[in-house]
Amino acid sequence: MTERENAGAASRGGVVRLAAGEIEKMIRGVPDWTLREGAIEREFHFSNFRSAIEFVDKVAGLAEEEEHHPDIFVFYNKVRLVLSTHKVGGLSRKDFVLAEKIERLAYRET
Repeated sequence: MTERENAGAASRGGVVRLAAGEIEKMIRGVPDWTLREGAIEREFHFSNFRSAIEFVDKVAGLAEEEEHHPDIFVFYNKVRLVLSTHKVGGLSRKDFVLAEKIERLAYRET
């Protein structure tokens, strides 16, 4: 792949896939999130199903505001969120911005 093709593969619609060094720096800003297979993820625990679903609803609102949508898994009183930027096939700044906003939301909820 040429350098130009490689750059195109890492950027789609103004969104740029982060290099490994950038990811390592940005993950420090969301220390409760885990880097796994080209994504970041975190599991949140709640007292019951209703609380978990209310949290999911608020995360959905944030995701709509950011125009960036996580994969969401609900397990009774647990919610696992997985963030990656499918357009670029990896992580972008959008993932870390949304993770930080979700952290602030979760902090308010507890």
